[in-house]
Amino acid sequence: MLILGVESSCDETGLALYDTEHGLLSHALHSQVEMHAEYGGVVPELASRDHIRRVLPLTEKVLKDANKILQDIDAIAYTQGPGLSGALLVGTSFAESLAFSLNIPTINVHHLEGHLLAPLLENNPPAFPFVALLVSGGHSQLMRVDGIGEYKLLGDTLDDAAGEAFDKTAKLLGLGYPGGPALSKLAQGGKSRFKLPRPLLNSGDLNFSFSGLKTAVLTLVNQHQPLDATTSADIAWEFQEAVTEILTLKCMTALRETGLDNLVVSGGVGANSKLREKLNAATKRKLCKVSYPRLEFCTDNGAMIAFAGAMRLKATQGNHNKNYSFSVRPRWDLAELKKP
Repeated sequence: MLILGVESSCDETGLALYDTEHGLLSHALHSQVEMHAEYGGVVPELASRDHIRRVLPLTEKVLKDANKILQDIDAIAYTQGPGLSGALLVGTSFAESLAFSLNIPTINVHHLEGHLLAPLLENNPPAFPFVALLVSGGHSQLMRVDGIGEYKLLGDTLDDAAGEAFDKTAKLLGLGYPGGPALSKLAQGGKSRFKLPRPLLNSGDLNFSFSGLKTAVLTLVNQHQPLDATTSADIAWEFQEAVTEILTLKCMTALRETGLDNLVVSGGVGANSKLREKLNAATKRKLCKVSYPRLEFCTDNGAMIAFAGAMRLKATQGNHNKNYSFSVRPRWDLAELKKP
């Protein structure tokens, strides 16, 4: 079956075609980073308008790249939530309208389920069950994943997500938007000079907290005004060390407590090279396996939505929604998902 995936939850418009027999055929993505950079963050109304401009041309592109036509599509999967209401409405209404015109089923996909399953798009996918670290601008969670729709929350952030802390710290250091990649790049030129706290590192549970770490950076920045390039790099280095140390230790604790030996890392922060370096070393020492999506699938994309939709459609043997009514779910707990 050929599945069209539509992703429009925030500031990236992603379209993809996934074939259940031949795998991912094509995908295309438009990022709004340059547009939002002027404002220092995502402007929801601008994001929605840009999705409207991009969704049709990107659909035409993935069809052309895969040498397919609209009538070849067997189902459409789209992100129903969580995300920005207006942005979600663009992808949702487009998907349901197109499916109605083609008389094919739709699959509403949870955005985070897409991220969780993204590593399964690779040539050597991890096998169920596994522990998943979902780490992005909006989420820092550890999940036990036993199958499609079988998710158990092991740990969550109590305040800021790791990606959010990266962005806010980058802003304190005078870096542009998006802050996470800019901070990581700055940290490459830094060294061990400062010492920042590691919140909840030894809390005895699998929860995270990054708000206090961000506040500690603010104190450090205020103490070293005016900031020079060397000091900024050293602060960035220590901040990245703190976050990646916390994430790595919590992941290894989750593996030990669940008795599993497979770890999957997904979400935008999963592209961080220092985090991957630490997780690779830690899992190797414990004879465990760690899997990541390719870098282009760490951030939001249509391929992960098409794949998640295909897995759900396969599990229900093609029996899915064809009433074409729709709504969006800006807030949607992943634990609410059920097995197909």
